[in-house]
Amino acid sequence: MNLYSIFESLGLLAIPKFSECADARRAENLIPVSLPRNLPVPAAPSPRPAPAAAGDERYVIPNLRNACRILKVLGRHPDGLKAADLARDLKIPVTTTLRIMTTLCLEGLARKVEGRFELGPVLIQLGNAALAGTEIRDLALPLLQKLTSLTDETAHLAIPCDDRALIVAVQDSPHPLRAASRPGFLAELHCSSTGKVFLAFVHRERIAELIAESAPTKRTPLTQTAVAAIKKEAELTRKRGFSLDNEEFNPGVRCLAAPVYGSTGQVIAAIGITAATVRFTEARVPEIAAKVRGVAAELSRLMGHAEHRT
Repeated sequence: MNLYSIFESLGLLAIPKFSECADARRAENLIPVSLPRNLPVPAAPSPRPAPAAAGDERYVIPNLRNACRILKVLGRHPDGLKAADLARDLKIPVTTTLRIMTTLCLEGLARKVEGRFELGPVLIQLGNAALAGTEIRDLALPLLQKLTSLTDETAHLAIPCDDRALIVAVQDSPHPLRAASRPGFLAELHCSSTGKVFLAFVHRERIAELIAESAPTKRTPLTQTAVAAIKKEAELTRKRGFSLDNEEFNPGVRCLAAPVYGSTGQVIAAIGITAATVRFTEARVPEIAAKVRGVAAELSRLMGHAEHRT
């Protein structure tokens, strides 16, 4: 009696004959065995569960992500970078980096100048379109004008963007000498007034992690780069309700910013002013802070926040 006959006698007719299998010849030579009747039919094995997907990672296109990472890095280096530098910083093969940069250049998202890659002109159009669609920017523009009128200094609005503060709107002061960044600029968190707001309220639990990922730049002799000092500054910002860039981003320039809250009570933006230290002296900090915080509270209410939190 062969195995098929045994299975047939047990009523397992759904099991195919060995002759229907790819290895039928070898199966026919199997040694016959005797099995007792009325054996219980073994349960079919449960299918192995599929591995759990980590968020949306299963849908990520690796080189498209690398292209995005490259654009972000170039945004932090206005003078451009060589392909080898990009490959080393992002741990991407040089050949892959060159292919990505060739594609970005063809699409106008990057350009090559004297052997170094820079952001391309198409990004200006895309950036302007993105800013135009930012609701908070439209609501903030009249308030920035008000803040400039109150302080006689340049006012600006920033929102969190990865590990940077993205300037989305600027209202220039009437003074001929201006030191404020322009819309689209990405400011480092540890040494800019709006960035300090985000460190204090948005990234308060991740300060050490952010610093470990990207070492802080010492832009001036007054720039704080140690983790302990940056954490202490963040705590001070939360306590007093405003941040102060005391010549830490640019020499001779002082900036002050306050948080803007959304309807859920989370900090969603920061409003600040930028001025030369000869006009914005340390003695004026309390006066300027009150004005900046007042305007930030107005914008918070427009964004649906019921009560401005200090």
